[in-house]
Amino acid sequence: MTSEQVWGALAEIPDPEIPVISLVDLGVIRDVQVEGERVRVDFTPTFLGCPALEVMRDALAEKVRDLGAEPDVRVISDDSWSTDRITPAGREKLRAAGFAPPAPRGTGAPTLVQLQSAVFRCPYCGSTDTRLENIFGPTPCRSVRYCTNCRQPFEQFKTI
Repeated sequence: MTSEQVWGALAEIPDPEIPVISLVDLGVIRDVQVEGERVRVDFTPTFLGCPALEVMRDALAEKVRDLGAEPDVRVISDDSWSTDRITPAGREKLRAAGFAPPAPRGTGAPTLVQLQSAVFRCPYCGSTDTRLENIFGPTPCRSVRYCTNCRQPFEQFKTI
């Protein structure tokens, strides 16, 4: 078994909260090491308090077992996940499902002025004529926006 085969199998695991994107496309898988019959998978959840942490760990271990190997799934907590780790394919899958992908992370933390700006593109019509409806979305990493052009609400991934 090769690490490429493992990466391919892990790319089939959907994110438990947003199943349109895989854990690989979300960028939480950090490393895969094949050591004989043992496969080590290092992953960093989107945040340490993530309620789906155990679900992700179990799905990763199950997928490795399905490949006929013994899983060693490790949660890496010494380096935080960021939205910059979402792959280009993952960003497009989010957009196609009605989520506005996060902007590239700047050198500083996002400010309320940045979150309220109209630079966020509507995933439905492409307009930047959008406004912040609620900074608190269904999860800590998303806010709710509204497109004044097509009149659709949508979720905006916060830049983390």
